[in-house]
Amino acid sequence: MKTGIVDVGGGLRGIYAAGVLDYCMDQGIHFDLGIGVSAGSANLSSYCAHQRGRNYRFYTDYAFRKEYMSWDNFLSQRSYVDLDYVYGTLSCADGENPLDYAALRDNPMEFYVVATDAETGQAHYFAKTDIRQDNYDIMKASSAIPFVCQPYAIGGRSYYDGALSDPVPVEKAFSLGCGRVVLLLTKPERLLRTSGKDEKLAACIRHTYPAAAKELCQRAKRYNDSVALARLLARQGKVLVVAPKDTFGVDTLTRDRDALEKLYQEGYADGERIETFLKQGR
Repeated sequence: MKTGIVDVGGGLRGIYAAGVLDYCMDQGIHFDLGIGVSAGSANLSSYCAHQRGRNYRFYTDYAFRKEYMSWDNFLSQRSYVDLDYVYGTLSCADGENPLDYAALRDNPMEFYVVATDAETGQAHYFAKTDIRQDNYDIMKASSAIPFVCQPYAIGGRSYYDGALSDPVPVEKAFSLGCGRVVLLLTKPERLLRTSGKDEKLAACIRHTYPAAAKELCQRAKRYNDSVALARLLARQGKVLVVAPKDTFGVDTLTRDRDALEKLYQEGYADGERIETFLKQGR
């Protein structure tokens, strides 16, 4: 029976999941399969490469640099977050904090990254075999927030953030053979997502990418329905939902070091719940 882990991302709120995953590495907790969405794909790539603490530096150091995200980026590149800086300049072999590609490649854990086809609005699930040394384009595609970033092109197709089409891919994990799944949320479990911000962003891309804009307007409902399903499966012992009780005011692009540190520590402490869940399933 495969055990899977799903990290839904959430911009800088993803530091919560980074804390959970660092706890897992410290305790030698392994999974057979991982699915990452947006920032969740970056979190899981470092986890898969056994690079404990790597994600933490991205959230608490690099994210504060103007090269990472700034209005200068938006004016010069039409992307507030420079995905090439994050997943290229910093992450390549000659970068400041390279991803250990060989370790990621050789880890037997299956690894999938969700992105949204900008033309069709449909989910696309990239696999670990789509990653090459110093080519982390699938993470860039999965993290391309509409309007905040330009869609990212791979193989002649343009992609937006995976959260548009499959924000909580628990069903996907089960369809890939998992018998139980750990779900990492970065919002409180019972907090319903609303569509107000999504509708504003959708209006900015509707003319060029109408299908993606439509999916963006449906994201809140899709997220809420998927979390409700996860909670139902949790009562059956098939899913463990790990979510923060307090995000300390951190939102997608919030840069507050004290709040980020608190959210990381909360995630690290909550990681203990995974150890208990996995022991119960033996």
